[in-house]
Amino acid sequence: MAGPEGVHHASWADMSAVLLVEDELLVRELASEDLGDAGFEVTAANDGDEALGYLREGRRFDLLFTDIRMPGATDGWQLAREARQMLPDIRVIYATGLGDAADGLEDGERYVRKPYSLTDLRKALTQLGFEEGNSA
Repeated sequence: MAGPEGVHHASWADMSAVLLVEDELLVRELASEDLGDAGFEVTAANDGDEALGYLREGRRFDLLFTDIRMPGATDGWQLAREARQMLPDIRVIYATGLGDAADGLEDGERYVRKPYSLTDLRKALTQLGFEEGNSA
């Protein structure tokens, strides 16, 4: 089934991996649980620098779910740019409490505003071409 430009449809359960990047422990644990329940294999990182380490090891991810403002040298914007250089087809969801995150989003990118709900997350996944279960 054809989706938005640059987006391929896939069942959530068919996803091989998501790289979750969040410096707040509770938020990271909740997001990991939500993504795991949706059928994703989750690799969690505390910050952008740790996430870049996973990418530089050659690990493959279909989705990057990242906070924008984090401690360390790499913020969410920079992380996504570098991830796309290594994995051109990776899709990105930014999570932020900032109101201007929608400015400058590229194809294959969405954002959810903190605090976000499971409904918000699933909506962003659907907009990126991921389909839950067998729904078509």
